Amino acid sequence: MNRKKVEKLIVFPGNQIFNYLRSGKFEALSDDWKHECMPLQFDYEFIVVTEGTLYLRYMNQDFKVEKGEYLFLPPSNFNREGIKKSYCSFYWIHFTMDLHSFPSLISTGEAPSFQRANCFLIPQTAQVPRLERLIIQMKRLQDLDRDSYPALTLSSSLTAIVTELYGQIETETPKKENLLNNKQIYSDIVDYVKRNISTNFTINDIADYFGYSPKYLSRVFSEVLGLSLKKFIISQKVDIAAFYLTDSDRSITEIASSVGFSDVHNFSRTFKKTTGFTPTEYRNSYAKRILYHM
Repeated sequence: MNRKKVEKLIVFPGNQIFNYLRSGKFEALSDDWKHECMPLQFDYEFIVVTEGTLYLRYMNQDFKVEKGEYLFLPPSNFNREGIKKSYCSFYWIHFTMDLHSFPSLISTGEAPSFQRANCFLIPQTAQVPRLERLIIQMKRLQDLDRDSYPALTLSSSLTAIVTELYGQIETETPKKENLLNNKQIYSDIVDYVKRNISTNFTINDIADYFGYSPKYLSRVFSEVLGLSLKKFIISQKVDIAAFYLTDSDRSITEIASSVGFSDVHNFSRTFKKTTGFTPTEYRNSYAKRILYHM
């Protein structure tokens, strides 16, 4: 399949709570699965792939959505249908919103006029910058639905998920256009942190690796992201640990080791300081899922 380049933006009104309909997690039973041909006339669908690759055609566009990527599908008279068999697993949410006279999908060149009209825009498909954090919120929404929370709570949680993705994408963009060199350093640091998340590295280790002083690297990182390097490293480790706590049966000791903590007590203190929960409390609160096989 030839994948067409997608340069479209989904339009979201900036002054409303979106209407939650339903959500779940899908897991293919084998690599012989292909998405059924199904309509999407009135709903939006938001998909986040966590394993494998989803091959989908919608509105005359072919999508190849890989692990760690998301896809928004706006309502239309087209059917969404699979175009290639593959194993995949993904979280999904259906919702609606009142666009008034706005279109659901625009080109990047149209963005400024819609931003002036108090809309926020999200690329139709791209990489999720902080996948684990988003998945945890999607799991939490499933928990709320399962526990029969009122529609306002569910819709507010849905809106928080959409705006979380928007915030992640926006904060990945440097705040100062003249920091191109700093942006590259920032990107290199982020890659280093993600590659070495299972080791107990320090800011000094990062500085030695890139040949800069720790103070300089910390300043550059803060200028680009608006967050200290130390806090970023901790947040990345906690996000991944939280994901494992809610999406695996690994022991807390194993999870601590997988994110670079040799001392499980130090891990538990750091986790509680960051999230407000001990690892056990977090697992018990967020571990129940709604799973669909199709």
